[in-house]
Amino acid sequence: MTETSQSQAQLTAATLSEALPYIQRYDRQTVVIKYGGHAMVDEDLSAAFARDVVLLKHLGLNPVIVHGGGPQIAKLLERLGIQSEFRDGLRVTDDATMEAVEMVLSGPINKSIVRAINSAGGRAVGLSGSDGDLMRVRRATKTSRDPGSHVEQVIDLGFVGEPENVDVTVLNTLMQAEADIIPVIAPVGVGSDGRRYNVNADTAAGAVAAALGAKRLLLLTDIVGVLDKAKTLIREIDHRSIQGLIDDGTVIGGMIPKLETAANAVTKGVGGAVILDGRARHALLMELFTEHGAGTIIY
Repeated sequence: MTETSQSQAQLTAATLSEALPYIQRYDRQTVVIKYGGHAMVDEDLSAAFARDVVLLKHLGLNPVIVHGGGPQIAKLLERLGIQSEFRDGLRVTDDATMEAVEMVLSGPINKSIVRAINSAGGRAVGLSGSDGDLMRVRRATKTSRDPGSHVEQVIDLGFVGEPENVDVTVLNTLMQAEADIIPVIAPVGVGSDGRRYNVNADTAAGAVAAALGAKRLLLLTDIVGVLDKAKTLIREIDHRSIQGLIDDGTVIGGMIPKLETAANAVTKGVGGAVILDGRARHALLMELFTEHGAGTIIY
């Protein structure tokens, strides 16, 4: 062994040794991962993600993946010539759109993640909120205030759902020690009317994490985490301070619903919710097994 290779080996061994307390902290704990964004469409990052998930399983954790698929859905809608209707900037999911949504989420996206994990040496099973009555939802509605009259109006988004009840029986069965399976969930739920509904992947992941009593909810995004007004990463946020960050303009746009999902999860018993950069290789491992983590944690 050369001096250089010996130094590299010692560095690797030291890293593994330093990770021991964190491995012990998460032993037999459930970690729910919302997988989406750039990490899901970049082939190298996708392969690295699959390997890291398999490593988590071998280290004694119980990873559960909930994935999105917005860009892939948009491409299929365009290919099928389905025109999307927007109300107050929000996409309306009609029958034709919902058929495409389920086709993409429960089909090629879900199965590609399953194949990647299995190829990396894991045992993954793909399912959606329809399987085992996993996710019961109610029809989601949004309100909009008319700028002239200031009257609030209800916006019907069609077949868009919000989790109402998550039955984790099927997940617990899959994750038993003798089964040793990694569940991969497409965010499609079922309403009381028996119809299928599209559920925001962040929201679905938060609901699953709360129902499982997860140690961590990890929301992979395309930014490094929550930034302050000086564009510096905020390492920790008490969930009670989130509204203040929204009110003073520190948090804007798409980060607002992510923080609201994180806050809702931790108030329902999740140990902590982390918003982290899925574009960074091994972001999961850095967050779980190093002192400083890799994103913003909400307690």
